[in-house]
Amino acid sequence: MSRLPTFEMVGIAVIGVLFLIVILRSLRNIGETEIGLPIKRFGVSLPKEQVLAFRGEAGYQADLLKPGWRFKLWPIYSVEKHPLVQVPPGEIGIVIAQIGDKIPIGYRSGIYKPEFGQFTDANAFIDGGGQKGVQRPVLPPGATLVIHPVAFMVVTASGIYGVPVDEELKRKYASRGGLTHEDFNLSPEQCMQVRIQPQPRTSTKSIKVKDRGTGKEQFVQEEVSSVVDMIGIVTTHEGPPLHGSDIACRLGGFEDMGDPRLTDPIERIEKLLGSQNDRHQSYQDFQDFLDAGGKIGLQHDPLLRGTYNLNPYLVSVEAVPMLVVEQGEVAVIKSYVGLSEKDTSGKDFKFGAIVPPGHRGIWQVPIRTGKYPLNPYCYKPEIVPTQILTLNWAEGVSGAHQLDANLSPIEAVSREGFKFTLDLVVQIHVGNEEAPRVISMVGTMQNLVTDVLQAAVGNHFRDKLQSLPAVKFIEERKAVQEEAAAHIREKLSEYEVETPAVLIQDVILPEELVTVLKAREIANQRKATYTMEMEAEKIRIAKEAATGRADQQKELAKSEVGITINENNARARKAEADGESTYIQSIGNAAGAKIRSEGMALAEALAQQQAALGPHNTALVNIFKSISDGRIQITPQVQVGAGSVLDALLGVAAKRVVDGGSVTGLITAKDKPPEDNGDTGSAPGDRTPKA
Repeated sequence: MSRLPTFEMVGIAVIGVLFLIVILRSLRNIGETEIGLPIKRFGVSLPKEQVLAFRGEAGYQADLLKPGWRFKLWPIYSVEKHPLVQVPPGEIGIVIAQIGDKIPIGYRSGIYKPEFGQFTDANAFIDGGGQKGVQRPVLPPGATLVIHPVAFMVVTASGIYGVPVDEELKRKYASRGGLTHEDFNLSPEQCMQVRIQPQPRTSTKSIKVKDRGTGKEQFVQEEVSSVVDMIGIVTTHEGPPLHGSDIACRLGGFEDMGDPRLTDPIERIEKLLGSQNDRHQSYQDFQDFLDAGGKIGLQHDPLLRGTYNLNPYLVSVEAVPMLVVEQGEVAVIKSYVGLSEKDTSGKDFKFGAIVPPGHRGIWQVPIRTGKYPLNPYCYKPEIVPTQILTLNWAEGVSGAHQLDANLSPIEAVSREGFKFTLDLVVQIHVGNEEAPRVISMVGTMQNLVTDVLQAAVGNHFRDKLQSLPAVKFIEERKAVQEEAAAHIREKLSEYEVETPAVLIQDVILPEELVTVLKAREIANQRKATYTMEMEAEKIRIAKEAATGRADQQKELAKSEVGITINENNARARKAEADGESTYIQSIGNAAGAKIRSEGMALAEALAQQQAALGPHNTALVNIFKSISDGRIQITPQVQVGAGSVLDALLGVAAKRVVDGGSVTGLITAKDKPPEDNGDTGSAPGDRTPKA
């Protein structure tokens, strides 16, 4: 009797201990960042493909234990602790459902419904017809959620949440103690938010510098750092296939481009480039994208600058530079998408289709200055500079446009075989309106330069040099340049390109020709030097003559004044002489008249006297009369011998005769006027009476 209480007490104690153990083992302290996953050890088995018990079956239970003290009867249930799903900033959570219906064939993600929320209610997911596999929405950064670790696995860049139920994943999980991103065909980078933002870029730019040695300007390459605006080109990996020949999906297709009221090309371009991303939150709500008619593959509308939560299983993004059309250029658009071709170029244009925006082909109007989110896989822009382009055929010289980067100096041979190298500059210009037609003809501006212009320029100069002697080419360089300009201008006009100028920048001559030209130039310079020296000598002589004249200027002036005075004196004397001559002539004329009258009277008297006295007596009478008048000197000047007085007189008369006078003059001596240089009023014969 005494032992029974002892056994009872022991049994009670054991039961109490067991109960206590059960109670203690049934109590679970779930941490603040944890959840408890109950596992029922006993009960009805789950169907083979079902992994979660919703009705008390054995296995993983659908209801979770939230943070705090929780009771779950042991040993019927065991409880595993799992961390709450936390998505760090900058990351996304990719949800993979391990429960639900099968995904339809051809799809890779399960349908999403609003009642699924953020996948925190497994029951709602099943009741709403959730499907196994990748879920279309992703968990946003910063989310902390209670998500069933068996119903859903969540992959973030920082880690992987959940318990795998797939046999292969279970083996990897068991062997490694966890899973990696590679087990889900992902990389940590794919579990990050997608950021479309400007990116730094280093490019090469040609700048013009002056060579210190030669003084010539040339272009050098310089690295330039810049920031480039980017857009995101989207490719979707799920959805219905594209229609017909489409290569990209545009929601609603291009039917709006067929509206007859939409006639303005600029308005059509604006409508085409206008994004429809607001209809599906820029591909973040992939279910809305599919519901709006989205198709699998390349998408027409790109992503603009921003941060996006995109499911890497469903959407991939490639960042490409935004189209930037600078001032002084246009972008000709080659469209690979749109309505069927509708040519507007006319019958005479044979180089492709020029179409309205919204059709496949080259758009009839180019895009002007601005920035455009143009999908380069749908539209290929060809930048066409509309300012005057300078193209250099020279080594190491290229403009900022780089179109002439592959151009080199032209090599040609003259008629005699001399090899020339020519550095050329050609200026071209493409107008805004002509740009689409130019691109339609040549494809690209680079083709215009290398295929059209280079051939035209090179062939012309080679042909021209072969037809000319080397020296003549040098002498006629300007004419050759003008002829080349006319030829190239005519050639490029066929492509609707203007050619403002063609210039021969530099000519590199062969060494042999340089030697000949140098010798010739030296000879010419010597000739010019000698000519200049001769001119200098002439100038020196003229200078010395001028200096001499300047030195004698005073004497010359004095002599010129003296000459003037003498001329004046001569004119005065001449005037005086003329007056005196006139006076003397008038006196002489008067005296002559008197003498003639007296002579005539004397002659008449002598004639009468001679008739009365006879010749001999008349002579004696006149002799004595002259002596008495004093006109005959009787003082002897001639010694005459003794004799009579008459003999003496006869002697005197004889002397007069010897002196050149006459006896008659002896009588008329006192009437003779004084001699004035032999100028008398009448001849002597007029005064001598006849015997």
